[in-house]
Amino acid sequence: MSVPLLKRTPWPIRNSIFKLPFSPPFFSSSPPGEPSPPTKPSISTVVSVLTHQRSKSRWRFLNSLCPDGFDPGEFSDILLQIKNNPHLALRFFLWTQNKSLCNHNLVSYSTLIHVLARGRLRTHAKDVIQTAIRAAELDDGDDYSKCERFSSSRPLKLFETLVKTYKRCGSAPFVFDLLIKALLDSKKLESAIQIVRMLRSRGISPQIGTLNSLILLVSKCQGANAGYAIFREVFGLDCEIEEEIVKLKAGVSPNVHTFNTLMECFYQDGLVGRVKEMWDQLADSDSIPNSYSYSILMAVLCEEKRMGEAEELWEEMKIKKLELDAVAYNTIIGGFCKAGNVHRAEEFYREMELTGIESTFSTFEHLINGYCETGDVDSALLLYKDMRRKHFSLDASMLEGFTRGLCAETRLLEALDVFGFAIEDSKFCPTMETYEVLINGLCHEGKIEAAFKLQAQMVGKGFKPNSKIYQSFIDAYTKEGNEEMVEKLGKEILEIQLS
Repeated sequence: MSVPLLKRTPWPIRNSIFKLPFSPPFFSSSPPGEPSPPTKPSISTVVSVLTHQRSKSRWRFLNSLCPDGFDPGEFSDILLQIKNNPHLALRFFLWTQNKSLCNHNLVSYSTLIHVLARGRLRTHAKDVIQTAIRAAELDDGDDYSKCERFSSSRPLKLFETLVKTYKRCGSAPFVFDLLIKALLDSKKLESAIQIVRMLRSRGISPQIGTLNSLILLVSKCQGANAGYAIFREVFGLDCEIEEEIVKLKAGVSPNVHTFNTLMECFYQDGLVGRVKEMWDQLADSDSIPNSYSYSILMAVLCEEKRMGEAEELWEEMKIKKLELDAVAYNTIIGGFCKAGNVHRAEEFYREMELTGIESTFSTFEHLINGYCETGDVDSALLLYKDMRRKHFSLDASMLEGFTRGLCAETRLLEALDVFGFAIEDSKFCPTMETYEVLINGLCHEGKIEAAFKLQAQMVGKGFKPNSKIYQSFIDAYTKEGNEEMVEKLGKEILEIQLS
């Protein structure tokens, strides 16, 4: 009769919350009369609390269960039990970090990185990678830390640890892309290159976007020729016959963005001949040139003032129905301005406006500088009004062009007006030449007091008066017949020349 009675007895609600199963105690039973030492909760208990407790009470209750925290191995075991809930895994990690409840090492960091990667939480995974590289100290007693070949480099040790924990965590291949990208973000270029090489030696290639980022950073830091060398290496273009197996297993080929990156870097380094070489390689590849590819080649033709060929390329883009975007328009507008044909450049500008493509700062920069250089200041002022309506501001070189052009036509007040709008931004700093032209103009018109005020502003921007500034004031005082000031300034300029 007692058995049915027990079956009918409900389990107390409080026991379902607080009386969770615990692992056997780490210590033997205490002698009679002495209190029993606390027992450590099992992995399954911690997982149960993480997955079943409400978020508000979860962390407080877990803290009371595990006041001494977790070692990195225990943390990793817990994460593997909740790897299908990467957000919870991240919150658990942050909690242990904030409460100093785990002295994380490369194994625990790697486990979390894998969990976040397989859950597609790429940004968080990259953040943890950065943290691991900065802060993780290898534990000499940790089996995973015995990486004899890479003992001098944390990034390479982290890579080795990620490799060793990869299968256990059921990770995703792009976890290594995240590591490489994190290293590139931190400008740890040599480590990134070594990891790419080690992956390729295992028959694995990073994603094409990662390789393009690597090529770009190498080109920026070491020059476009170095970027090209890395390009040939990572895509296996210099492989010997026995190494072709690695290339085939990697299965990644350069795309149009790869070629665009190299073309742009060669162009920026002034190696225009190499730009054409890359264009030919792009044409021979399986990739199709896009609008940006054409824009780079067009920039080379514009640089060489071969505007006829540039226009032919423009027409080819139209025939192929490629997008004529702001970059393409700015390229050909800038080319015509440099070639001195500003009216043809403005025709493209009007076409750009009619097709609904928003003009950019570069559009106005090319046109205004072009008109100022050809002496058509009135056309430049009309464009300047358009520029202001679109909330663009002049830069220092454009302001200098305006100042020279207007002062050359003795339109000092208009030059000062444009100058005044430009310096409304306290961070804006005109060029020394702009100050020279304006001070000379003011002195020439006998407005010496205004010239002194402008010279004081110039000094406040960090410029020192030079011989041209002194000569402007000397000429002005000579016209006034103020020999005392002429003599005084003459002595000052002599001291500057002797110092």
